[in-house]
Amino acid sequence: MTHLFDSLTLRGVTLRNRIGVSPMCQYSSDDGFANDWHMVHLGSRAAGGAALVIAEATAVEARGRISPRDLGLWTDAHIEPLLPITRFIKSQGAVPGIQIAHAGRKASTARPWEGGKPVGSEAGGWENVVGPSAVPFAEGYHLPHELTVEEIQEVQRAFRDAAVRADAAGFDWLELHGAHGYLINSFLSPLANHRTDDYGGSFDNRIRFLMEITQLVRAVWPEHKPLTVRFSATDWTEGGWTVDDSVELACRLKPEGVDLIDCSSGGVAPGIAIPAGASYQVPLAEAVRRGADIPTAAVGMITEPMQADEIIRNGRADVVLLAREMLRDPYWPLHAAGKLKQQPPVPPQYLRGF
Repeated sequence: MTHLFDSLTLRGVTLRNRIGVSPMCQYSSDDGFANDWHMVHLGSRAAGGAALVIAEATAVEARGRISPRDLGLWTDAHIEPLLPITRFIKSQGAVPGIQIAHAGRKASTARPWEGGKPVGSEAGGWENVVGPSAVPFAEGYHLPHELTVEEIQEVQRAFRDAAVRADAAGFDWLELHGAHGYLINSFLSPLANHRTDDYGGSFDNRIRFLMEITQLVRAVWPEHKPLTVRFSATDWTEGGWTVDDSVELACRLKPEGVDLIDCSSGGVAPGIAIPAGASYQVPLAEAVRRGADIPTAAVGMITEPMQADEIIRNGRADVVLLAREMLRDPYWPLHAAGKLKQQPPVPPQYLRGF
């Protein structure tokens, strides 16, 4: 029986355990560049025993940032500041990952601690947000420009180019962000995608944007490195994206070279009641894992070692990704190993404390 501290190998990359740091926006970049904050934030979690450390949603275009302070990979100049971060993560025995993303119609907002509302140029924002349809996310949000087919292809190439830069920056695990109402997710969901061309309407048309991105990215992302996709496995409302849709999408992504599905949920429309609670998204990861026969990552209010271990032992997911709990305790994996009577991956500098 597999448990939380067993290793996992996908392609040529081995995770020392099944614990990962979920990508969490830090809203701390200037013009998309990584800095000392990112080194400490990501590096401390690697030293804390996580097997996988995934950098935050990293914009493939400047207009694809959630906020003006998001991390970016839209230019080669963004590569160099990331290199010492990936080197340090690897030196601690962890795998450096990165999530590449485009915020779409949810772009150009203030940082959460500054209100999180849409901002204009006077606050460093921009007006040229884009989406599958000219439908704003919510009242007060920017009206998105409906992407033409030519513009869709430009965005897809931006994902491809960001993947090349992610490899050059030393990342060994790549995730495409297709969740939470951002651009890819807004193409998938009928709640946001009102198009009538080849990128809207039917299931096959709505997934086309992501499928083509996946093909472009897999062609340039090294064969020995895993490619993963995060999507919102359900919109949690009638008429939206469903778990059955997610299983079918995962079945389509697998032969295109996707190695794992990171199963989150929601975010495509405001005002939807989500039944949040401990492990509330784990059944989504389990359904996709069993229905598509593909490895999955479980996320969402996973806080206790026994809780995380149960998910792995019972085959509900292959990896658990922690977010807020890792903010509270960067050394959660070391503490979890002690509680589960496993050998913790303690840095030698910290041995006297464990």
